[in-house]
Amino acid sequence: MNGAITAEIGPGLVVLLGIARGDGAAEVERLAGKVARLRIFGDEQGQFDRSLLDVGGAALVVSQFTLVADTRKGNRPSFTDAAPPDEAEPLYDRFCTALRGEGIPVDTGVFGAMMAVELVNDGPVTIVLD
Repeated sequence: MNGAITAEIGPGLVVLLGIARGDGAAEVERLAGKVARLRIFGDEQGQFDRSLLDVGGAALVVSQFTLVADTRKGNRPSFTDAAPPDEAEPLYDRFCTALRGEGIPVDTGVFGAMMAVELVNDGPVTIVLD
């Protein structure tokens, strides 16, 4: 976005959120609870035993329809399973609201925009939640 920083968090999670056709409020609210409570941060012994809530972390939530890509045929991904923007944006907003309701500070990218996202992947831990 012209080099402007639109969102920034300290320690926490970058959540790349893909909304598929057929997803609804129940799915995004369940997922928000899972993200808030998923024990993926290390304790004193280095074991995954702390959640985003436990460590007081924040979430940077970025809309990412490309996560719903179908790559089974050919070399060009199909995005037909991704929810159209007019359906996806309200669910994206609802996910962010639900995550805030869990007590997580949330910052967001710009829905539908081309963005350069920088992160420090301390771990690295990357997990796909469905």
